[in-house]
Amino acid sequence: MITIGLTGSIGMGKSTTAAMFADEGVPVYDADAEVHRLQAKGGAAVEKIEAAFPGVVKAGAVDRQALGERVFGKPDELKRLTQGIIYPLLGARRTAFFAEAEAKGCDMVVLDIPMLFETGGEARMDAVVVVSAPEHVQRERVLARPGYGAERLDAILAGQMHDREKRARAHFVIDTGQGFDHARDQVREVIARLRAGDWGQGKGPA
Repeated sequence: MITIGLTGSIGMGKSTTAAMFADEGVPVYDADAEVHRLQAKGGAAVEKIEAAFPGVVKAGAVDRQALGERVFGKPDELKRLTQGIIYPLLGARRTAFFAEAEAKGCDMVVLDIPMLFETGGEARMDAVVVVSAPEHVQRERVLARPGYGAERLDAILAGQMHDREKRARAHFVIDTGQGFDHARDQVREVIARLRAGDWGQGKGPA
């Protein structure tokens, strides 16, 4: 079973691209969605996070804004949250995801991981797909979201590997800047090339 790492910076269209893989029948593990579930009411991370960061749980769920204020700009606190609590729980969920995909006889799966390169996760992937778009398109998309301003966007980007480097390290690049119909065609080509073994170590359609 081929393990595909899907990544891309904020505003590049990664979540939409992940949905395209799912539409083509490829199971997708969404790391961000799993984190939300872990922190929601009844989630496996709620008690652990409250113990480590008292006061961030409200009405039985983690208040993500309150938690963010406790760890933003504090590398040691962020490490305590991610490596001490979140990553081990995500690892257990990934194991279950792989087991389910294997039971269904799937020939490939997608792991949608925003910080794939930043955490060294690409080493565990058979292929890496980076979702990209021109910088001006990225900024327009993000700044159109509620609660996002230029300062917040710049702060997020400062904590991520530059898109240029991600593209250089990818096996395939999906360009969403030319519209999502074009991107869907690229997704289908990536799937076909992976199944055919026709991809080597270079970038795919861009």
